[in-house]
Amino acid sequence: MTSTILRVVGWVVALLVGAFYGAAGTVGQAFLVGPVPVGLILATVGSAALLIALRTLTGDRVNALAGGLGLTGATYLFSQVGPGGSAIVAAPTAGTEWIPLVWTVVGPALMVLVALWPDFSKLQAPARPAES
Repeated sequence: MTSTILRVVGWVVALLVGAFYGAAGTVGQAFLVGPVPVGLILATVGSAALLIALRTLTGDRVNALAGGLGLTGATYLFSQVGPGGSAIVAAPTAGTEWIPLVWTVVGPALMVLVALWPDFSKLQAPARPAES
């Protein structure tokens, strides 16, 4: 196989894994323990870890973008009301309206942050002064 085909396969796998994380995060983001949004925290940390791993392990920004697009797409898809009027994710209560709004913004924000983060590995080390 050529490297182009392997890269495209990697992008598709990143998209699918991102979609899995997006679906799991969308379903779990509403979990609360008292006033603490544990589901939102775990979904955010897991999604950030996935996107950072995709960028770091492959060295390719497009993999992070593909994972982020999968994450965002699954969040959008699973947040909709179905044709029968039912929803996978329950509507927020009076005090927790902010949690789904934050989760909606977290995926795209992480995608942009991780994909556009500069690559510091190509920087040269500063020259040290000669010792006398």
